[in-house]
Amino acid sequence: MQAVILVGGEGTRLRPLTSTVPKPVVPLVDRPFIAYMLEWLRRHGVDDVVMSCGFLAAGVRNVLGDGAAYGIQLRYVEEPRPLGTGGAVKFAESLLDERFLMLNGDVLTDLDLSAQVAQHEASGARGTLALIGVEDPSAYGLVRLRDDSSVREFLEKPSPDQIDTNLISAGAYVLERDVLDLIPSGQACSIEREVFPRLVGDGLYGFVGDGYWLDIGTPDRYLQATFDILERNVQTAAGERLGAGFLAVDAGAESQGRTIPPALVGPGCRIGAGARIGALAVLAPDVSVGPRTEIEQSVVLRGADVGADCRLSYCIVGAGARIGDRTHVEGGAVLGEGVSIGADNVIAAGARIFPGVTLPDGAISF
Repeated sequence: MQAVILVGGEGTRLRPLTSTVPKPVVPLVDRPFIAYMLEWLRRHGVDDVVMSCGFLAAGVRNVLGDGAAYGIQLRYVEEPRPLGTGGAVKFAESLLDERFLMLNGDVLTDLDLSAQVAQHEASGARGTLALIGVEDPSAYGLVRLRDDSSVREFLEKPSPDQIDTNLISAGAYVLERDVLDLIPSGQACSIEREVFPRLVGDGLYGFVGDGYWLDIGTPDRYLQATFDILERNVQTAAGERLGAGFLAVDAGAESQGRTIPPALVGPGCRIGAGARIGALAVLAPDVSVGPRTEIEQSVVLRGADVGADCRLSYCIVGAGARIGDRTHVEGGAVLGEGVSIGADNVIAAGARIFPGVTLPDGAISF
């Protein structure tokens, strides 16, 4: 089975994490984010994946290579300019089979793709959309189905009196190649807004899935995905690595402190005396944590250096960042790659510090 993954966006809502790293390869727990999708696809028999890239495309290729590490063939196309979801898949047309999966590359999920494909085949559909029920449907475009699972109608931004379903698109589609005939070549086009409505009543079906689904588009959702992987709320190889104890501390890490599950500590990490890591914490490789520092509900990326007597709570610290003694980073704050924060600062309230910024001792107290 073949899939095309759309990864052309700039990931602006995730900045500063995506200021220097393409969103598909931003680290999530212990691997590039898009690796979760590749592993999910492989579990459902996909062995050929086309990556439709745009922003920082070379960075994606450099990290993922030819796909051998994931047991699949990876090929790449690079949009000359942003073409939208429809234009992007049309641009990859020469590489696509008679039937293929089209996927939004922003999603972490364990939905049953095999069941979706089986329903597609049984119904003789031209397109089958994976749908997921959400608790609060008011913030989404909704999909109404007929009794035979064919799509009856799309509702964009429905008013409260229009909400009679909680089904939204999960960003995973099984498509027959002839759907591409409805997309103009070389033009920007949204497959969701311009193509799928034309297929209503003409072979478009919905597959109602259950399981885990999260669109990772913001720092809050990035952290939520991290916690859900650590707590094994979603089926992933990273979660399996934690085992029944919900804890993975690499043998190459040196610790004089405590690590409280669920948590993951990577190779080369150094944790000072009296420090506490967890619960719900990830230290990427080569992170240094000073004595008596506490880190919980947080992600600290490769090579960051956190001083003594610090407190990190519900935050993200970029690769190579430096945090001085007695500094607090909390409340959804995000430090970009290479940021340097001096001693006795408080970074909170969702603050985003962009790559390369240096703040002296005592500069900020939110």
